[in-house]
Amino acid sequence: MAVVVSKVFCSNSEVVLVVRSRPHVVNGGGFIVTNNCTQNVVFKVDGCGILGKKDEVILRDGEGHDLLLIRKKGGVIEALSMQKKWKGYSKDFEGSEKLVFCLKEPNNSCFFKKMPIKISIESNDYKNHKNFQIAGYFPDRACSIIDSNGNVVAKVGARKELQQVMPNKDVYTLTIKAGIDQAFVVGVIAILDYIYEGSTRC
Repeated sequence: MAVVVSKVFCSNSEVVLVVRSRPHVVNGGGFIVTNNCTQNVVFKVDGCGILGKKDEVILRDGEGHDLLLIRKKGGVIEALSMQKKWKGYSKDFEGSEKLVFCLKEPNNSCFFKKMPIKISIESNDYKNHKNFQIAGYFPDRACSIIDSNGNVVAKVGARKELQQVMPNKDVYTLTIKAGIDQAFVVGVIAILDYIYEGSTRC
């Protein structure tokens, strides 16, 4: 079991989630995530349109409880760096923020766009693979999160029934393997959505 945020979000079987972007004009942007079988809302992501802050998103569970605060690290050193970092923080039982993962944002140049995006798990409680990477291209809704052994742990894909009628990048599927922390995966997708100017961005 690969717990990053909480074991509550690790399933014994593979899970297919459906991600739906929310329009800025109605709900302030962001997106909701539902279970493909039950249609229940399992996660909500709020971005700049709701929070009023740039370079920050919040992941909540289906009932609206905060799970992850995700923000881009600032500062002079980061501004000069070829790769900028996003950091995901969970809250412990005392309400303190705890760094659980980092994602290195790709450079804007064409060369760096082709390089895999790297993710590192920062939690000391995590005993599995600590390094992941994203292969593929998120704006095409065709990418995967891969562990250090080359195993695909989660995959973004177009929803087939919609793809046959008309491509719709505002609705897509997220398939997560058994034992993988779904909150962590959705947190990564929230960052990708922001980087590629999705619904979480103003």
